[in-house]
Formats: sequence, C-alpha cells, structure tokens
Amino acid sequence: MINVLIADDHHLVRSSIAHLLNEERDISIAGEAVDGENAVTLCRQVKPDLVLMDIRMPGIGGLEATRRICRSMKNVRVLILTAYMEDSILRRMLEAGASGFLSKSANIEEMTKAIRQVYSGGRYVSQEIAQRLALAHFTEERSPFRQLSPRELQIALMIVNCQRVQDISERLHLSPKTVNTYRYRLFDKLAVTSDVELTHLALRHGLVEGFDAREG
Repeated sequence: MINVLIADDHHLVRSSIAHLLNEERDISIAGEAVDGENAVTLCRQVKPDLVLMDIRMPGIGGLEATRRICRSMKNVRVLILTAYMEDSILRRMLEAGASGFLSKSANIEEMTKAIRQVYSGGRYVSQEIAQRLALAHFTEERSPFRQLSPRELQIALMIVNCQRVQDISERLHLSPKTVNTYRYRLFDKLAVTSDVELTHLALRHGLVEGFDAREG
C-alpha cells in the first residue's frame, strides 16, 4: 500500500484528490497538510511513502518544505503537483530533492501512474513540464530568478505571496533586519524597487499564477 500525504492550501483541491486516490486499491491517504510547515510536521508524524506537494502555499511554501523533508526523511519521496512553468523554480525543486513533477491539469490516470512510478524509485515529469524544461536550453531568454540564491528565491516567493517581513522573519527564524537584507539584495539582482514590481516580474515569468488577498 502506498501511503500518500497531500499538501495543498486549498481544501477543495485536497479533498478532491483524496477522494479520487481513495478509489485506488494500492493507495491510501496518510493525511492532508494545509501549508509547508504542516507538511513537514505531518511527515514526521505519519511517515508517508510519498508527498504530493503543491509549490505555492502560505508560510515556507512547497520549495522549502520539500528541502526539509528530503533532507531529514530519506525514505519519503516528494512528487510536485503544480501549475508553475517557470524553469528556475522547477530546477530548484529538483535540487531540493523532488522526484518528479505532475501538472495540475493531469487526469487521475496520469496522477496514479506518477505516484506508482515515483514510489517504485523512479522519476516522473509530465509532458508539458518536460517540454518547458527542455525548451529552456534552447531559448536565449533566461529567467532573472535563476541568479537568486535558494534563500533569496524562498523569500521572493514569500513576498509575492503577500507575506510581510515580520511574518517571514518568524517563519524562517531570521531577524527582520536579515530578511530585509535578503529582500534588498534580491531587489538589486532583479532590478526592481518594490514588492509590487517584484510581484509583476514574478507574474511575467510564470513564477506565480496570481495571489489572493487572504494570504496577506
């Protein structure tokens, strides 16, 4: 039996996936996480075989959650479920330890195929994401977000998800001064001067689909 933890901040998404996967004889739902921190905590508690991880969630987000899980729980595999097509984010997720990517447009047949393949020790990348990664090698236009360090990218994602400096400070256990140092450093690298400009740049490069006022 493959025990799967679903990590997504949208209740409807989690419950829909759980309902569909529960129909499979060899898959069971180990739990549901509402954000990155919750995903890490539940992994330690329920010890799933695989985490179906969204990238864009409140708090530390899917990137840092994946990094923490893969670093401290070697037997847990992470399969990313995402609508993101920004190649620098996808590459960072691989570096963090993800075993594959599944597009949110995938049907249940592809999802179960991906889960079984990753659980068996393989990797899975859905076709449209694979094409996006392949095309990145042949285009001269490189994402400006590639030049950010892992911490800078993490903070950039938290900013465009409407998290304030104090919130970021508390979640990452950094001082507000240190967060602002990273913030202005990434502003300089990306040639932006405000959170609004950063968000617009992120939207243009497919780093986010949009954002909700409730996350602020």
